[in-house]
Amino acid sequence: MHAVDADRLAHVLTLLPAAAGRWVEANGYKGAPGSVLIIPDAEGAAAAVLFGEAEGGDPHAAGALATALPAGTYRLEGFADPHMACLAFALGSYSFRAYKSATAAERPRLVVPEGFDMVAAKIELEAVGLARDLINTPANDFGPEELAVAARKLAERFDASFKVTVGEALLEHNFPMIHAVGKASTRAPRLIDFSWGDLSNPRVTLVGKGVCFDTGGLDIKPSSSMLLMKKDMGGAANVLALALMIMATNMPVRLRVLIPAVENSISGNAFRPGDILPSRKGISVEIGNTDAEGRLVLGDALALADEESPDLVIDMATLTGAARVALGPEVMPFYTDDEAFAGAVADAAGKVADPVWRMPLWKPYSKMLDSKVADINHVSTGGFAGSITAALFLSRFVENATTWAHFDIFGWVPSARPGHPEGGEAQAIRALFSALRKRYRP
Repeated sequence: MHAVDADRLAHVLTLLPAAAGRWVEANGYKGAPGSVLIIPDAEGAAAAVLFGEAEGGDPHAAGALATALPAGTYRLEGFADPHMACLAFALGSYSFRAYKSATAAERPRLVVPEGFDMVAAKIELEAVGLARDLINTPANDFGPEELAVAARKLAERFDASFKVTVGEALLEHNFPMIHAVGKASTRAPRLIDFSWGDLSNPRVTLVGKGVCFDTGGLDIKPSSSMLLMKKDMGGAANVLALALMIMATNMPVRLRVLIPAVENSISGNAFRPGDILPSRKGISVEIGNTDAEGRLVLGDALALADEESPDLVIDMATLTGAARVALGPEVMPFYTDDEAFAGAVADAAGKVADPVWRMPLWKPYSKMLDSKVADINHVSTGGFAGSITAALFLSRFVENATTWAHFDIFGWVPSARPGHPEGGEAQAIRALFSALRKRYRP
């Protein structure tokens, strides 16, 4: 596979048989970015492939080759970043086939370049695949209990301590908001909690929103908005994937993973708009909209995380539509008051092509969460700054951690693009892993 553009195309053709030039001319191929042309040999089999690669273009553009090529074995020539091209190719090869009865067709294979770190790549790809698989699994087969099973399986693989608090025990152990959100479902709510690593290492806690399906509660979603709500546990899936990378590389941290796993359903005991809920933090919370349930379950989990005064708390959640209005489905907004950490994440994101964008924790907007009857309302008045006010709400539950960061992810690819098949997606975890590796292994 030769990477070309309009200028390089002529040179590459000098390396190929004369018939290749005639084939290129007959097809009108100019090396446009992302374009693919297969050049046949005398028997009609693929002899060479031309791929349009634009300078400064999509770093995952080569991911398109995973589905554009027939079965066979290929090697790269002339790619600007062959390592990124290999990763993109592998990311683009993913296919969720758990419910398909037909056997998958043979896929193209890639010979990796010399010096390619296959061990690191396998860990990264397994993590991405885990997040995608969990999100893609439909809610009828993946509720709070199944999420806990997936977390336990990962914890046991790395000899992590594991526990889960289920149903009414949530009230006994002071997780009232997790219980309130999940109690209307026939599938009991729970808090997943596992820890790994040496106690003497810096404490890093990952908190993931595990809403396995979100009807919107009594403030019910329209059917068009409910269609993708199996992905509302995308924060939990991404946290588990990031935890896998941390543990598989034996990062010198004391890792803790907290996942409030619930289903936001409707029944006679569902929590209501106007209810006032207690919280683990001791903050009374007025319910402005039952469809903003994620920040409630995260609030209790963040309060627990904060009690250990960890070095770093990261929460990930498919939290607000406002984040998508602001940045779309590909760039993930994040919030933190730690300038150094924000810079490290942004720098890492650029290097590994896992886009994020820092958003402001604009404190004056906190007044939008004022309540006349409780300490705070969990949604803002009016339609402005929805992602920011959600982050500000979460910030009320963290005060002891040295650094806290909130990632308002989407967890989904609405339309396939190179390296990113349509469906569940791992977002920001490769950037975070790179930043954490530098922070704890300088």
